[in-house]
Amino acid sequence: MAAPTAERIYDYGEVAPYAPDLYHYDQIATDGVNGFENITDAAIARFDQQGYLVVNNAFTLDETHAALDGLLHLISGQVDGFKGVMYEHAAAGLPVEEMAPEQKQDYVRKFMWFEKYDERLHRMAHHPRLLAALERIIGDTPFLFQDMALLKPPHIGREKPWHQDHAYFELPLNARVVGCWIALDEATTENGCMIVIPATHRQGPVVHFKRRDWQICDTHVQNQGVTAIPLKPGGCLLFSSLIHHGTPTNNSGLRRRAVQFHYRPASAPKTSVEERLAIFGEEGKDVTC
Repeated sequence: MAAPTAERIYDYGEVAPYAPDLYHYDQIATDGVNGFENITDAAIARFDQQGYLVVNNAFTLDETHAALDGLLHLISGQVDGFKGVMYEHAAAGLPVEEMAPEQKQDYVRKFMWFEKYDERLHRMAHHPRLLAALERIIGDTPFLFQDMALLKPPHIGREKPWHQDHAYFELPLNARVVGCWIALDEATTENGCMIVIPATHRQGPVVHFKRRDWQICDTHVQNQGVTAIPLKPGGCLLFSSLIHHGTPTNNSGLRRRAVQFHYRPASAPKTSVEERLAIFGEEGKDVTC
């Protein structure tokens, strides 16, 4: 029997129109490295300057397919204790609990807190080459403190407005927090690849507001020099938690599935919700990335 719709968790945020040029980009990233083992000191210096680093072929297709299999297993409802699935609003009123995982995934917005429930996803989050690269970038032992999968289903996968990830975290501003966004499908400019504004991490924190999501106000987005970052499956984007970034709506007929992990320095202390709100805006008390 299908679970009552009321038991579902719907991801925070509203489905609402936005200006057609909000995610206009001026260029496509072409300066990536091929594999974690080819991250040079110059590439790390580029990360420091630009706030991001593209790593093509970071994971093999076998590793990528295994991660997808792990997500579909989690969505099947057969994993005891896992309750981290959040749906798109378009799932309201539909019998998604009765659907097979292959169909159900096209109504899922994101997964949260899953890596301890699936060994395949755990291996990806703790991959030795990834952790070695992160240690060089962070300058400390990397500590995984957030894991999520971001599904942007065909036609209904809504945007993630411009924001800074650090606005969600109770961590000091000087902590080198790094996001790791891994494409499980080909991420394109048509289906909602990541879009960043290079070097904005060097400007410091920006006040966020609860509008369509917990976001930088549309009118405050300085979208000059915006860079789109399409990725092949297994490609990875490493990015600063202070860089301005977002993803547009997926209006295409193609899936755009990805996992995202956040790592902090192991030595970084926790701060308080009150300190975070004082920096990023008082409307963000209960938001999740």
